[in-house]
Amino acid sequence: MSERRTTFLGALLTTLGPISMAIYTPAMPELVLAFGTTEAAIKLSLSLYFAGFALAQLIAGPMADALGRKPATLLFLAIYIAGSLLATVAGSVELILVARLIQGVGASVGVVVGRAIVRDLYTGSEAARILNTIGIFLAIGPAMGPTLGGLTLAAFGWNAVFLLLVAFGILTAACVVFLLKETTTPDLGNLRPARLGTNYAEVLGNPIFLCASLVLSGTVGALYAQSTMLPFVLINEVKLTPVQFGIGMLMQSGAYLTGSLTLKAASRRISGQQASVIGISLCGVGAVIMATSVAFVAPVFLSIMGPVAVCTFGLAFLTPQVITVGMAPFPHIAGSASAMTGFLQMTAGFVAGAAAAAIGNPLTAFGIIIPAMELSAVIGFLLLGRLVKRV
Repeated sequence: MSERRTTFLGALLTTLGPISMAIYTPAMPELVLAFGTTEAAIKLSLSLYFAGFALAQLIAGPMADALGRKPATLLFLAIYIAGSLLATVAGSVELILVARLIQGVGASVGVVVGRAIVRDLYTGSEAARILNTIGIFLAIGPAMGPTLGGLTLAAFGWNAVFLLLVAFGILTAACVVFLLKETTTPDLGNLRPARLGTNYAEVLGNPIFLCASLVLSGTVGALYAQSTMLPFVLINEVKLTPVQFGIGMLMQSGAYLTGSLTLKAASRRISGQQASVIGISLCGVGAVIMATSVAFVAPVFLSIMGPVAVCTFGLAFLTPQVITVGMAPFPHIAGSASAMTGFLQMTAGFVAGAAAAAIGNPLTAFGIIIPAMELSAVIGFLLLGRLVKRV
């Protein structure tokens, strides 16, 4: 496929999971009232989405290697659409929980195949350039999500929010049918338990992959984790309405978009490594500001979202190079390597979300957990730099 088509499909598939999360978040406080349940129960729906997303990647990746990128993607998109339909007609919080789990399982294929098709066709600076462009779309899509979700919630109620996800799933499936050309040679042997174990052992035994995954788990994982906290911090503590929350989240996605566009403009003057150094530095600075502001400043919109924007801007500079370096050793099992990368990121987000629920107070959890994740990424980046120099 051409670079343009690869970029479009990679962006569409990669944004499936984040958009499904972003559109849903403004409805979380409303669902507490609609089902007469607790915040903890609704937070669990997001945690189950994370769990389904994370665990299913470990199957989606090998299936994409075994069946081919296109058949595996369509199979999981069917699961995603089914979960979205179930959520639309759910009459209890228990059904919402089941539906979100199914949605997570179905959405898991997006990020796995999105990265795998890039690795199948491109390497080095070309791959980093495509991933940077995908990052721009990754900012625009989820940026629209909270706003669209908040407006839909205000106009039509929470059921309509899930109908949007049904429509997005159908649109994605249509694009896969008509635009995606197979980029790998299917090998059913990749589904054999012995081969599956060997492939994942190879991935997890690579020190460069592990350090790259620590960086991504700390930074991208922090985005997933804070999505379980920010709706309650901004709506309950800062007193934003759901619509204001949706609009306010544009600051996060806008920072990522600005970072991606800035990197694209500067890519001819700085190397991928230099860009990643800038990115991780901003993530570290943002983490320190975040922890300090929560500890010593009464929560207002800018005290919460300002540090988030700094970290997210840095993330845009960081991820193209780190993903490229982490995936480079695995051209023969790109699906499995992509799956493990995503699994570790989502697991980090899930564990952090569970820790936030255990702490109880969303603001306190936000000020402790997110900075700790960002700083762990800084440590991982320093270790990665040492390993790359030795190669």
